[in-house]
Amino acid sequence: MRSLQARFNRVSTKNPFWSSHICFAEAVKNQNFNRDAIRRWFQKLVDKNDYARNEKKAILAHLENLTKPLRTTETKGKTPRQQA
Repeated sequence: MRSLQARFNRVSTKNPFWSSHICFAEAVKNQNFNRDAIRRWFQKLVDKNDYARNEKKAILAHLENLTKPLRTTETKGKTPRQQA
């Protein structure tokens, strides 16, 4: 999953004053990464001084929720003929 690392690098380059934790959260947002990838890359990319160790479990749970794409429906209020 090099794409997560590439996204993280892109975000941190564009926002040099953001913490690594915030850059990582922005990189996973709405990207549908799996739990293992998030945990693995969090360990490698996020500076350990950017979060409290006793909050790590909650942070990872939050990141897993962030990565789920938002559910939207474009067909709301349209007839089948209008959708085509």
